[in-house]
Amino acid sequence: MNLAEILEDFPMIAAVRSDEDLQECFKTHCKIIFILYGTICNITEIVKKVKAHGKIAIVHMDFVSGMTIKDISVEFILKNADADGIVSTKPNLVKEAHKQGFIAIQRTFLVDSIALSSLEKQIELSSPSAVEIMPGIMPDIIKKVKGLIDIPVISGGLLSEKKHVITALSAGADAVSTTNHALWYA
Repeated sequence: MNLAEILEDFPMIAAVRSDEDLQECFKTHCKIIFILYGTICNITEIVKKVKAHGKIAIVHMDFVSGMTIKDISVEFILKNADADGIVSTKPNLVKEAHKQGFIAIQRTFLVDSIALSSLEKQIELSSPSAVEIMPGIMPDIIKKVKGLIDIPVISGGLLSEKKHVITALSAGADAVSTTNHALWYA
């Protein structure tokens, strides 16, 4: 599964925070679903629903209640829950998912120049399939990040209008992730 090719064809990622969001995203053309909720007890069922609708299930490890930041949690999500990949702010989890051959997305918050300057090192350490940068409404920073790394860049956070999506994609983002239902149809 080549993530860059999927993002090229489907640059809108539905980020879901509830069962209601999940049902709504099934009505869209979004191919990739970021699952931002669940527990260790129900994440398998959530992933199963996503895959039953022919969509790619990426579990945000930081939002699944009951998960630890140990590598074994990644193995559980990928093998027991049958997810296609993970997204996390924890480099060790991203590295483990990559090592096991799954989609591994490093989420990072670019809040200042120090965070931006450490991004290359963070990517080198975690070996992700893609990086999700937040907040997503920073066209100059998106361009800078695209110049620093050679993996797909996903822009997420604070995207609330269609013009934000267009700006992020025009600045070089390979895709955007948003919880805004209206943008999933854009």
